[in-house]
Amino acid sequence: MKKGVICILLACLMVVTLVLASCASSTTTSTPATTTTSNPTSTVITTSSSTTTTSTTAITSSTVASTPVATTSSTGNWWDYMGTPQYGGTINTYQAFDTTAWTPYMGTGYSGGFAPYDEVLFGHAYTTDPAIQDFSSNFSPPDYADGFMLTSYEMTDPTTFIVHIRPDIYWQNIAPANGRQFVASDVVYHYNEMLGLGGGFTTPDPYYSSNATWKLLLSVTNPDKLTVVFKWQTGTSPYLITTQTEAASADNMIQSPDQEVIHGTGNNWSYQIGTGPWLLTDYISNSSITYTKNPNYWAYDERFPQNKLPYANSFKCLIIPSLATAEAAMRTGKIDAMSVTATDAASIKKTNPEIIQKQQPFQYELTLDPRNDLAPFNKLNVRIAIQHAINISTIASSYYLGGAVPWPASLTQNQMGLAGWGLPYTQWPADVQAQYTYDPTLSKQMLATAGFPNGFNTDLILENDADQGLYQIIQSELSSVGINMSIQLMDSATWQAYVLTARKQDALVARNSGILGLTTDPLRELMKYTTGYQTNYVNVTDPKIDAWSAQANIAPSVDAVKQILHDENLYIAQQHFSISLAQPYNYNLVQPRINGNPGSLSFGPMVSTAGASGACPTLDWINKN
Repeated sequence: MKKGVICILLACLMVVTLVLASCASSTTTSTPATTTTSNPTSTVITTSSSTTTTSTTAITSSTVASTPVATTSSTGNWWDYMGTPQYGGTINTYQAFDTTAWTPYMGTGYSGGFAPYDEVLFGHAYTTDPAIQDFSSNFSPPDYADGFMLTSYEMTDPTTFIVHIRPDIYWQNIAPANGRQFVASDVVYHYNEMLGLGGGFTTPDPYYSSNATWKLLLSVTNPDKLTVVFKWQTGTSPYLITTQTEAASADNMIQSPDQEVIHGTGNNWSYQIGTGPWLLTDYISNSSITYTKNPNYWAYDERFPQNKLPYANSFKCLIIPSLATAEAAMRTGKIDAMSVTATDAASIKKTNPEIIQKQQPFQYELTLDPRNDLAPFNKLNVRIAIQHAINISTIASSYYLGGAVPWPASLTQNQMGLAGWGLPYTQWPADVQAQYTYDPTLSKQMLATAGFPNGFNTDLILENDADQGLYQIIQSELSSVGINMSIQLMDSATWQAYVLTARKQDALVARNSGILGLTTDPLRELMKYTTGYQTNYVNVTDPKIDAWSAQANIAPSVDAVKQILHDENLYIAQQHFSISLAQPYNYNLVQPRINGNPGSLSFGPMVSTAGASGACPTLDWINKN
């Protein structure tokens, strides 16, 4: 059994991460009947030519009920260099704002917080060598999926996904669950409540009612105590099934039904009960959140099979709104991990060379987003002209001090494209690459051809926690070709109401995250520009894009999904629906006393208002107490 501890951190900056994973699974189906095979290092979902053959993916368990004594391995494993894990101590982290939700039913990502007390069925195969996959992206390919809470899983046909629950998982020993066994009916209760599929739940939770990918799930049942059957619509892609059930967002975080029978979905921190490694033991509003070790936790460290998890006795998440204050706490050792910009990383390196730094890509491309349905931005040549006016490479080298990708991005990030999930800039056709060169003279010519020989005036609605310095540079560059852009700042809540909800903008908008270059589940990325989708605030209506999204949801294989993603990435690069600006790097900082993989973002999107991100520390260990 590949072990990992899944936790959602939407703000708690815990870059101290798991030492990650290595059960590989790929989906290569091309005919209707699907079978699974396994070997010691990989889990593969393949398609049989027969419609009746079914095999099961067994997950070898490394749970060993023995004394937690670590020994340094001499087997040549990649983690040997980290030495012997040490138990005890506290890991200190921070988040930039107070927690507002403690339950998955209060938001799609535990808004403003995270939940290491809850777990998901699938996780990352965390023994994978970071040189191969360091999980620094929000998206992890299904090659690295892992049946975390399962003994095995199988697909008996293209619409039926069956998972078999481990028999040794227990709820935390808190009333009313009182440490009872985790069983299949607990899983069924969660999905029924989330999606309104039955069991007394008839309507979806409002936070999940608009999620198109979950709408393909028809039912979740438990034919016996440890078996869960997910039934999907006809033709559902095996890729869709694995990525949906693997995703470590709140969608899949399972809370105690016993807790809900007593308390309902009440958003009270003291009610929370999960199966996870940490007990939520204290919360002081706008000050701190304290978690302590779950003595009844079920998992052991796959790298050191005698070692029961977690290693630390506790960790505390401090709520520090000021990034400067958080960085001071990092410099003085009061917190153990955080993520900062390239400029701040360089400054900290000078004063604290002992702090470990790991460069990782920002999770999206910063963009300038026009209303594609309104003049003058409904003209492709105007959008290309704007792109020619922007010097991406100089912004990367000068403004971001080399701490940014010097290329434009398309629907998915360059890093994802290089891994086969999209199309990286380096593989774009030469004529498409040419549309992204810095060429103000050509920009003026294209504007004139489009009917704007003297340029035009426009405005930018900018979220006030965006990088305002960047957009002032863009303002200057556009002015040089005759586009006079005024900037109007809005706070985040007002921006979202004005742009995402009311669609009141009539020109350009931008925020601290753009539409392009995201590193989330490709099926969700394919929805970004679909007609009527909430984040399609550039108001694109394009039948090709709508069709690709629909085709991907019923694609018969992973390769088919990859081809759709390739084609749409190229098309969006050609159409310039959003204007590429830059993709700066973040730098994960970790105190040297913590061992682990500082590049990982753990298991989901984890970006705070300070622009920092983190990961679950459950499998990290403290070498120096």
